[in-house]
Amino acid sequence: MSDYKLGVAYALEQDQKDDLKAYRQQFHIPKDAAGNNWIYMTGNSLGLQPKSTKSYINEELEDWANLGVEGHTQGKTPWLSYHELLTDKMAQIVGAKSQEVIVMNTLTANLHFMMVSFYKPSKTRFKIVIESDAFPSDKYAVQSQLRHHGFDDNEGLVLWKSRRGEVLLRHEDLETILEEQGDEIALILIGGVNYYTGQFLDLKRITQLGHKYNCVVGFDCAHGAGNVALNLHDSGADFAVWCTYKYLNAGPGSLGGCFVHERHAHKKDLNRFTGWWSHNKQTRFNMRDEFDQLPGAEGWQLSNPPILSMAAIKASLDMFHEVGMSKLITKSNKLTGYLEFLLKQLGENTIRIITPYNTNERGCQLSIQVKNANKALHDKLTNEGVISDWRAPDVIRCAPVPLYNSFTDVYHLVEKLKSILNEQ
Repeated sequence: MSDYKLGVAYALEQDQKDDLKAYRQQFHIPKDAAGNNWIYMTGNSLGLQPKSTKSYINEELEDWANLGVEGHTQGKTPWLSYHELLTDKMAQIVGAKSQEVIVMNTLTANLHFMMVSFYKPSKTRFKIVIESDAFPSDKYAVQSQLRHHGFDDNEGLVLWKSRRGEVLLRHEDLETILEEQGDEIALILIGGVNYYTGQFLDLKRITQLGHKYNCVVGFDCAHGAGNVALNLHDSGADFAVWCTYKYLNAGPGSLGGCFVHERHAHKKDLNRFTGWWSHNKQTRFNMRDEFDQLPGAEGWQLSNPPILSMAAIKASLDMFHEVGMSKLITKSNKLTGYLEFLLKQLGENTIRIITPYNTNERGCQLSIQVKNANKALHDKLTNEGVISDWRAPDVIRCAPVPLYNSFTDVYHLVEKLKSILNEQ
């Protein structure tokens, strides 16, 4: 979009025209001590709370109080099958078939569960490729898997790095890695949207490349789910994991999600950890039956689900289902494009945006480097009521989330930043 304009009048006009403007009122916007709304730009770290979340959770608390154990079958929303209510809507968000998706556990736990099944090293093929600036938890998890299997985690870890003087990754460099080491690589595990730069990588291209060399391919979509069109099924990826507390607004530490491609749905010989919730539903409560693996992603569950956390997820997913990812992404592109436009007015000698300019290669997050700035700049923004993320050594991450951020939010963010820079 090239017809952005300067001035607050333009921002107010765009907010009036916004088809999704009513959804902002459906979220709790935190306030400062004076009662003014924060300019909340860190939905990429923790999404805001939908106002409906409390009623969804309270319904389960009431059923627990009034029904006790009978809530599993007699509650307004019976707990026994509660997780199934999340599957279809979550699958729509990540672009998957319902059989390919399950909500369970938390992000890094799910990553380990997936590697139990899909990381099958041999003496000659044991290496794991990750991006050099992967989220630290992913790196730690991968290193521990290498050690668990008896490999040196320095020798076994292959880093896909950006080129000297660049920040973003080039797919051609991953191709070079595979050309040189493909027969030694067992797993490619990449963050679908990089947490630091906001770069949205080409999942399908990476998957096709990995499969060409007989590598398993998985993605951490923590910064992608609810933010970009992941199209996990069409990507062909073997597996993916994500959290629900960022763009999916399900609350701190809430449950994560898993995708397992349908071609693996009936592979009962896949190594995996199991528990009674991955057992055949028809005979699950017979207790003494031999284990009978559920097909699809459900077959990776272990325990009966935590209902109170799932209620918060359901509140958010119902809203996402009402809006649809297509409309969210359309607004996201306009809103983030507007932020980019205003930041560029500050001058290239002051501001550098390290996130890709191509809207197909990013979500709503922009990662901003300010020349000669340090964390003191971020602290001053925070004192001005702008809630953003600081990532060492010199990046401020801002994510105008289309469900609850406005064009006016973006305008005032940049005005406050401009004012702070002019004081220096």
